Amino acid sequence: MKLVFLHGAGSSSLAYYYQLRHFRNSKAIDLPGHSTGKVCEDIEGYLQWVRGFITARRYKDVVLCGHSMGGAIALLYALRYPEELKGLILMGTGARLRVAPEYLEMCRQPGPDNSKWLSGYMKNFKGVAKDMHPVISQRAVEVGPEVELNDLLACDRFDVMEQLGQIELPVQVLCGSDDTMTPVKYADYLTKHIKNARETVIPGGTHLVQMEKYKKVNEEIEQFMASLKSQARPLLVS
Repeated sequence: MKLVFLHGAGSSSLAYYYQLRHFRNSKAIDLPGHSTGKVCEDIEGYLQWVRGFITARRYKDVVLCGHSMGGAIALLYALRYPEELKGLILMGTGARLRVAPEYLEMCRQPGPDNSKWLSGYMKNFKGVAKDMHPVISQRAVEVGPEVELNDLLACDRFDVMEQLGQIELPVQVLCGSDDTMTPVKYADYLTKHIKNARETVIPGGTHLVQMEKYKKVNEEIEQFMASLKSQARPLLVS
């Protein structure tokens, strides 16, 4: 199986630093515009780009792990092309991703040299190891507030709440207990409405739970991957 990580709004593959070190054959994708290329204006656009990326590399038995906006992309992938996936890991995400106006305003009014925006952005990483902060900050500067605004607006328009019942893939839902951006009730909703979903709430984790509580997150991913290997799915005949 191929584990593929999808990052959140205004972020990059760096969000999965601790997962890439642990899962050696995995791949964390930098979505277009993060920081090279042209951004996609909606989740549908990102979906098609990700699908092209996966198809071009001939990945098989793909397990998509999506954080925040990446989770939205993963959900849409599962709804459109379930036969191309083996399972989903949905982390700090929801079936609907309404964005608080203050986050949009921070991107629209970033301050001189984007200093106000960067300061606000880095507050999200309080629970992440301090030695990671310089590289996180540098990557944030490379991506910039315009890209984050684009992504947040795409998230704000995303809503598959009424379609979750169509997903039959095995799904692992992960959420930090202290996540205020995509709170536990979002994870609860996903788990309740997706047939084969199981949920783990990670104590003390916030929206960046995969960086803060990476040992626990990696353990949960490991267990989920092991469960998929033990469930030999029948071959689909085209």
